[in-house]
Amino acid sequence: MAKQTTGGAGIQQAGLDFLNVLKKNNNREWFNAHKDDYLRELKQMETFADALLADLSAHDVIETASGKQSLHRIYRDTRFSTDKTPYKTYWSGGFKRATQQRRGGYYFSIEPGASFIGGGFWAPVTDDLKKIRDDIAFDPAPLQKILRSKSFTSTFGSLGGEQLKKAPRGYDPAHEAVDLLRYKQFLLMRRFTDEEVMSPQFRKEAGKTFAAMRPFFDYMSEILSTDSNGL
Repeated sequence: MAKQTTGGAGIQQAGLDFLNVLKKNNNREWFNAHKDDYLRELKQMETFADALLADLSAHDVIETASGKQSLHRIYRDTRFSTDKTPYKTYWSGGFKRATQQRRGGYYFSIEPGASFIGGGFWAPVTDDLKKIRDDIAFDPAPLQKILRSKSFTSTFGSLGGEQLKKAPRGYDPAHEAVDLLRYKQFLLMRRFTDEEVMSPQFRKEAGKTFAAMRPFFDYMSEILSTDSNGL
């Protein structure tokens, strides 16, 4: 069960300050010398993530057990990257919806000058991507209605994610919704300024942003949890 939280639980200035200094000193020697600072700010982020989880759990069923479990490691995997700096310069985490009948994931990233609340489908497997495209090809109207709704456009603007340059193989290049058929990812994102992140209203706005994803998630969940017999 998600931990219950009351009031507050926002982002603290010290959390952004730590990231700004880390960006200028992204090396193991500095980090180890300031490990206590990191652990203190990490604890604050756990509190914030616990609050987000409690808010989410009021209207959705979340598999992620705690704010702490939602947080991503600050240590970068540099094995296959040309960027060998050892630490991420942002706080981030994600919440997984429970059961195969609830698809889509919630995500947050707190970074000076580049914070956002996001969600969606980062890397759909081949079978899932085909189900989505087949449904769009059959009748794009339900998805188009969601993407054109006032709630969606005022929160996210438009659907994000990588797209093919042309219609995917097997689909009509002249299809009325070929723009949707070309998507390889289906991402929702709302960006926030540092001032907005520091506002006492940020947690509320983050929760409203997550809630605004639900029509899109419900649409996708129905497609991806229905078999070829319509069950």
